[in-house]
Amino acid sequence: MSIWTMITSMAVGLGRTCAIFFLTLLFSLPLGLIVALLRMSKNKVVSGITRFVISVLRGTPLMLQLLAVTYGPYYLFNISVSRNKLIPVVIAFSINYAAYFAEIYRGGIESMSPGQYEAAEILGYSKLQTFIHVILPQVFKRILPSVTNEIVTLVKDTSLAFTVSYQEMFTIGKQIANSQTSFLPFVIAGVFYFVFNAIVDFVMSKVEKKMDYYH
Repeated sequence: MSIWTMITSMAVGLGRTCAIFFLTLLFSLPLGLIVALLRMSKNKVVSGITRFVISVLRGTPLMLQLLAVTYGPYYLFNISVSRNKLIPVVIAFSINYAAYFAEIYRGGIESMSPGQYEAAEILGYSKLQTFIHVILPQVFKRILPSVTNEIVTLVKDTSLAFTVSYQEMFTIGKQIANSQTSFLPFVIAGVFYFVFNAIVDFVMSKVEKKMDYYH
């Protein structure tokens, strides 16, 4: 098999890798904010349960969570495994990354000075208006480096989808490597991941510069 054939075959998997990446971000970023607010709730029961869930999600391997979401319903409730493996993969990734984003959000929110809330109240802002218009923009600025690190990790973690036989780029590369007895497909995959992360880093650096207003 020629190098070009390997690249074109793996490019199909790259599209599926991108699907995991973008869908995970689409769901995990807002979900993480919701989880962070629940974690910061004054209700000790809500806060405690949320803290426990976050601990479980951060303390167990993503690979195990992928297997649980994909095959758990079958073993627990005898529900057939989804034919479209993208659905359980995105669910598992989104829940896992929401837990990490939640702690990043929480750190950013709690780092804000109480004086800003007081000043906004004097200006006639409600608590919701203060949070949306005053606090959140500054929080996003502060947490961008940490969020960028998680997004870079997500690019690489997409390869874990092979554990549930989802045909993303790494899985296809692994199959080609086995059939051709060659390490070259792994090198090609490494180049793909490197370029992908370079693009992510470039985009996020541009976003950081755009938010210099809040520095």
